[in-house]
Amino acid sequence: MMKGIVQTGFGKPGRVLRIGEVDIPAVADDGVLVRVRAASIHIGAVYGVRGLPRVMRPMFKAFIAENGVIGQNMAGIVEAVGPDVAGVALGDEVFGSCKGAFAEYAAAASEAVAPKPANLTFEQASAVGVSAFTALQGLRTHGKLRAGQHVLVTGASGGVGTFAVQIAKAMGADVTGVCSTRNLDLVRSIGADHVIDYTQEDFTQGEAGYDLILDNVGTHSLKDMRGVLAADGLLLANGAPSPTGWFGGLGHPLKVSLASLVSRQQGRPFLSTENEEDLIRLHDLAATGKITPVIDKVFPFNEAIEAITAVGEGHNQGTSVITM
Repeated sequence: MMKGIVQTGFGKPGRVLRIGEVDIPAVADDGVLVRVRAASIHIGAVYGVRGLPRVMRPMFKAFIAENGVIGQNMAGIVEAVGPDVAGVALGDEVFGSCKGAFAEYAAAASEAVAPKPANLTFEQASAVGVSAFTALQGLRTHGKLRAGQHVLVTGASGGVGTFAVQIAKAMGADVTGVCSTRNLDLVRSIGADHVIDYTQEDFTQGEAGYDLILDNVGTHSLKDMRGVLAADGLLLANGAPSPTGWFGGLGHPLKVSLASLVSRQQGRPFLSTENEEDLIRLHDLAATGKITPVIDKVFPFNEAIEAITAVGEGHNQGTSVITM
């Protein structure tokens, strides 16, 4: 048996989560068992606990492990290896994704983990998860970002934003980050060429023609956002106000997509997927110092439910992490 964060329904974390004793997950023939040292919390995990928007509840349930444990991204030490696994050995320090990461042990597919970069702590490595995949695939795959282009990142101090600023710089872009006053120095320190304090300045009233906007917030109107795009620019809608009800939060990216049908300026929502190729790419970016995960707070395991609640309240600097 082991300890894990178990979800019993949908609602506020304090009501539907508990620290419980559960079975250690079985290891598949092509999988590994990881002794979890740290696990990161992304905002999607909070939505999954709340079950909002309601239309996505079947998908949220699919991310819960068979033993009821939640969590998706972790880093730790390999404790067992399936007979069909090659390239991963007992004692290896790894990071990656799985179901049931918020526990003492987690089972993962062998291709879903990679060697932990030696220059990262377990806490930092666990943060290279959903947010990092979202930033990488948004900029590279969906945004087709090229060196020399001008990129605007809203929510630049958050989980996705801190990775996006660093990845865009690594790709040779000129990067503008939007954040609050207290985060200006942080966003500059991770490589932003320009920083806009949204409490003092509305970036949508400027005249800059951005080639790509990665919008992680979704609080500005589509009309205003398109006003600062280049004539053939692209708006990627990754954020929206906190979801409520059945469809809350999904309307904004849909509007962005529909408006693109009648304009040269394109806009679209997108979903990131965790895959082996991009996991290795993120490993290489971290190992060479091109990205360094920004950790907001580190919580001990017995405060995990409070940690998930805190992430749901917003305004994180980077990513919060639970240690085992």
